[in-house]
Amino acid sequence: MGLIDNEQKHFVLVHGACHGAWCWFKLKPLLEAAGHRVSAFDLSASGTNTEVIQHVTTLSDYTKPLLEFMAAVPPEEKVVLVGHSLGGMNIALAMEKFPEKVSVAVFLAAFMPDYVHKLSYVLDQYNEKSSAEDWMDTQFVPYNAEIDSEMSMLFGPKFMSSSLYQLCSEQDLELGKMLIRPSSLFMKDLQNANQLTEDGYGYVRRVYIICDEDKAIKKGFQQWMIDNNPVDSVKELKDVDHMAMLCDPKQINVCLLDIAHKYA
Repeated sequence: MGLIDNEQKHFVLVHGACHGAWCWFKLKPLLEAAGHRVSAFDLSASGTNTEVIQHVTTLSDYTKPLLEFMAAVPPEEKVVLVGHSLGGMNIALAMEKFPEKVSVAVFLAAFMPDYVHKLSYVLDQYNEKSSAEDWMDTQFVPYNAEIDSEMSMLFGPKFMSSSLYQLCSEQDLELGKMLIRPSSLFMKDLQNANQLTEDGYGYVRRVYIICDEDKAIKKGFQQWMIDNNPVDSVKELKDVDHMAMLCDPKQINVCLLDIAHKYA
């Protein structure tokens, strides 16, 4: 095969908005069967994490479980950091803070910031190119009555079935509908957040994985982010929707093993 290394890698899987560690349940055993360590956990107010989103006011707060995990990684160890969807923003914060602990960062159909513009830049561009209709029945609700309150976001069943899970099984869609929780894009926070730096975030090698049938972060926008901030390598998954790890876990498994073999 050439994909199974003698050396064990450590994959750290970071979920997207409204989701949790549960969305990696098909991929995790495949990576482990190839002999690797896998850590997948819930970000704040996600999955089984006990926080509620209205108490999570910044992207840093939301990313706290990942940042605490990375702080505990031994100095001599490097991980393969994988961020899906909004999880690209979370892994960017981890790369900025712990660049020496990441052998390669993988953006899986994920928002990928740069270190030239402010942290909100790619999300601002995404929102400019999206219409209210694109979000369908997704609910956006202010955290509280304050004018500058953050907005929580909860994907609606129509949006999930037609834009996120359209190539997944009915069972996967049903699981998603049962387990999603309100999240946020943290747009107020990101407007004022510290910029990423070339010495931190920019130090880490990056690979982007395009999902060709993604209707949530469309292929054209994924390509725009790659052009905006070029990566070390680009991979493309075929006939895969936004939820690649549920839709075709075997294809993403082979892709990640290949990336780890080359860069980790």
